[in-house]
Amino acid sequence: MKTSRVRESLLAGARGLYLASASLAGSITLFVFAVVSLVLIPLGIGLFTTPSVLLAVRRFATLHRVQAGEWADVGIAVPYRREPARPRPGLAGQVARCTRMLKDPATWRDLQWLLAHMTFGTVLALIPPVLVLYMLYGWVLACGVWKPIYEAGGGEWYAFIHVTSQSAAFAAAALGTALFIVSLYVNRPLLRAHFLLSRALLAPTATMRERELALRVGRLEETRHDAVDSSAAELRRIERDLHDGAQARLVAMGMDLGTIEAIVEKDPAKAKEMIAKARQNSGEALTELRDLVRGIHPPVLAERGLGDAVRALALRLPVATDVDVELPGRADASVEAAAYFAVSEVLTNAVKYAHADRVWVDVHHADGMLRIAVTDDGKGGAVIGAGTGLSGVERRLGTFDGVLAVSSPVGGPTMVTMEIPCELS
Repeated sequence: MKTSRVRESLLAGARGLYLASASLAGSITLFVFAVVSLVLIPLGIGLFTTPSVLLAVRRFATLHRVQAGEWADVGIAVPYRREPARPRPGLAGQVARCTRMLKDPATWRDLQWLLAHMTFGTVLALIPPVLVLYMLYGWVLACGVWKPIYEAGGGEWYAFIHVTSQSAAFAAAALGTALFIVSLYVNRPLLRAHFLLSRALLAPTATMRERELALRVGRLEETRHDAVDSSAAELRRIERDLHDGAQARLVAMGMDLGTIEAIVEKDPAKAKEMIAKARQNSGEALTELRDLVRGIHPPVLAERGLGDAVRALALRLPVATDVDVELPGRADASVEAAAYFAVSEVLTNAVKYAHADRVWVDVHHADGMLRIAVTDDGKGGAVIGAGTGLSGVERRLGTFDGVLAVSSPVGGPTMVTMEIPCELS
């Protein structure tokens, strides 16, 4: 138990030294750059530099959040507003991005945290390593280092002890040992206090959470309306397919059977020919009904889950497709259906529009998020809203608060990433 406490104290001291040195240097540098960039906004230069500097500040703050969780078990939520899926290009887009970041309250809280981190935060972070290192200095003095300092005319002080003799040096070593014993009990709490101070400034406030919740509710209402419209369109498609396909064939079969009943005794050969035709129509009607059911909810999806359903999709593609699935359980049926049809649409795009020769599909679940990445070696140039069906995929995922990201430079490759928050059973 004692060895464990010593190790924890020394580790807290090392982490405090890091926070008070390397992290402090980063805080000062980013704060100065941010202030200079903000001052240059009226000149136009800041419109281009500010987003990059603020993005660096956010990454630095996010790293600190990770350290708070791993080093002191202090959770700090990320309060930044979500960037639009399709940012505006050019100068107008740059101005909009800069304005959007400056209107985000989390931006100004980050800058306040940088200021506090380089002052009060540094003091809290410095105490743990000082308690450890100051003990070492007391022992060094006790080993005789005090004497040449004293003979050179120096009046060395160790805390409140004036070291002018060996006995005073031993007293300094004793005081340093006492400080080290104190550090065994206070170093971890001091490090935690440092991160609690950061949480007070970096975590979203109640007002920010309410605003974020309102934005999320508005987005969900919008995607719900899209889902309702999509459902209505899907019902109309099913009705049209039934009317023009299976229903028409069944009506024709009924008429043929009536004719067969009337001529079976008079013209058996003709009746036999019509029976064969009716059998063919019944087979085609059954095939169309199966395709229709598969389009509504594929049987393999209901029976085997998303992983096997995606593998079945890949087997039907005319190009080589590698599928990697890592799902320790199953999501809700509605989530699986949304993910399945989203993957189906993306794979269709890869073959039909990108003219890909090879496709890679990765499906896995981590941190409460179902993540699907579809990559192809096609010609690229895919853009959400360009008529390739990706807008429909985005709306479908948005119903479940999911997101779609597309990276598709001209010439390829194209990578489509989908994320849906969900839990697996």
